[in-house]
Amino acid sequence: MSDLIGQCIRRTVAEAIPATAVDEILNSSKPLLIKFGADPSAADLHLGHAVVLNLLRRFQDAGHRVQFLIGDFTAMIGDPTGKSETRPILTREQILQNAATYQRQVFKILNPERTDVVFNSTWLDVLPSRELVQLSAKYTVARMLERDDFDKRFKGNVPISLHEFLYPLLQGYDSVVLNSDVEVGGTDQKFNLLMGRHLQKEWDASPQRVIMTPILEGLDGVQKMSKSLGNHVGLLDSASDMFGKIMSMPDSLIPRYYTFLTDASDDFITSLTRDLVAGVTHPKTAKEDLAERIVSRFHSSEAGAAARLEFNRVFSGGELPDEMPDLVIPGPENRLADLLVSAGAVVSKKEYSRLVNQGAISVDNVIISDPFYGLPFQSGMVIRVGKRRFYKTLIVS
Repeated sequence: MSDLIGQCIRRTVAEAIPATAVDEILNSSKPLLIKFGADPSAADLHLGHAVVLNLLRRFQDAGHRVQFLIGDFTAMIGDPTGKSETRPILTREQILQNAATYQRQVFKILNPERTDVVFNSTWLDVLPSRELVQLSAKYTVARMLERDDFDKRFKGNVPISLHEFLYPLLQGYDSVVLNSDVEVGGTDQKFNLLMGRHLQKEWDASPQRVIMTPILEGLDGVQKMSKSLGNHVGLLDSASDMFGKIMSMPDSLIPRYYTFLTDASDDFITSLTRDLVAGVTHPKTAKEDLAERIVSRFHSSEAGAAARLEFNRVFSGGELPDEMPDLVIPGPENRLADLLVSAGAVVSKKEYSRLVNQGAISVDNVIISDPFYGLPFQSGMVIRVGKRRFYKTLIVS
């Protein structure tokens, strides 16, 4: 294992249980089984997910094997972590569709030859009711209510359904079935990760080591990266969109994104951070370098270089992109808000109104100020959303 892999692993670990877990993994003479569970509750992954996926890839590079567990059974319950109310239950069809896109996205990072893809419905669908009751006896209600989100809901008289208590038990039971040596997840998953250790002890097995990664801030620099907040960079974003989104983030995020999303050395990141503070390196240059690295990782080095040239031509030179996605319009009479939401150009009408209020939406270079804007559209009109997203209208009948 190279020193760089070790550096990347250590700096991506926010907390380890036991404290010696990282050293134990890196010094292990045998390949370890490292579990990562993902409930396919949504179709798209983003750079926030890439933090833990990058760590898993580095563990693979160090000789270990990843158990990529798709929680197709537990997704029907919904992870209550951080939720202030009971989550809606997904259908089996929704879950399977999302699971298919998950696999396509994670192998942009993970090594498929060192990855076992497993579905927890394999054993949970056939778990006898007697054994489910026995599993439920392994943990008390009092301890379950120590969980922060459950505690807040209980004290606030917000309903907690009994099936939500099953979620951490079932995902912990996954570690028992898989005989996992290590489980990796974000710091927000600590309760669930520790449940795996607890249940393995109950089954007289060696408790898994727990490795937690930090939560990555989104493009707003404040809140956790989330598609619902519109502050995300998707793993399936086009090269130009990915580059442009990264360029829009606050300068303060540059060192953190280098730390958790690139293979740059510790010395490089320390030097870059120092030069940014001293004004030796301009933030725009640092972000361009960062954006090119990330685009190259998820697309190609050629795509990264091309996205950088395109960004500077369009956003520094004030020109239009060579290629723009079509905004399909079913007839000339439509409201712009409805069109942009349905096309996924904005997350919601709330985001659309916010962008209009900021003067961040234009049609043929005319800034839109009316949130109810609509007119007889024609094919070929250029709609700009924010600083970096361009669309060309296409009328279909």
